[in-house]
Amino acid sequence: MSELAFTVLDISPEPYAAAPNLAARLRITEATGERVHAIALRCQVQIEPRRRSYNGEEKTDLADLFGAPARWGETLRPVVWTQASTMVPGFTGSVDVDLPLPCTYDFEVAAAKYLQALAGDDVPLTLLFSGTVFTRGLAGFGVEQIPWHLEASYRMPIRVWRELMDAHFPNTGWIRLDRETLRRLGRYRSERALTDWGQVFDALLPAEELEASR
Repeated sequence: MSELAFTVLDISPEPYAAAPNLAARLRITEATGERVHAIALRCQVQIEPRRRSYNGEEKTDLADLFGAPARWGETLRPVVWTQASTMVPGFTGSVDVDLPLPCTYDFEVAAAKYLQALAGDDVPLTLLFSGTVFTRGLAGFGVEQIPWHLEASYRMPIRVWRELMDAHFPNTGWIRLDRETLRRLGRYRSERALTDWGQVFDALLPAEELEASR
């Protein structure tokens, strides 16, 4: 029976990906010395909001996600960020591999909303591993499941996520709207000959709110 352990060495943007992806550099070790032929690795990445402190501006921006700070003792729960998978090649002892982490900038997604609200410092993450390990068995290949308790923690600087978003969506964000709202906004834009969607929202928001946000 193999004995695996996982360590996160680094998380950085994938520079040439068509969609926004981070790459988690993992070190996988096998303690018994048994040859691992391959691993079909799956991973769930969770944000752990309780593992950092927040300034006043961050608390205000996170109210939509967690409610008033007075209730955070009950509401500050882990947030699932992303699901990832990769094939790990054969190794003995240890191996370093990159795990691609797909990201979204949709503010309706809780993880993206959380990351957008952070002013600085880092993001406490927990990576929960599962999958299938292929080893040498008595009759050829052996198959084992990765135990559910295997996980790794990592504190990712928030600038890493911001650099990724700026590379793919410079100075922009995404809000998901239903079709009827989009139709009404499109009509509003056409009637007033506005050239972009930013002008539409500027026209709809009170002037004092625009000044306060700048």
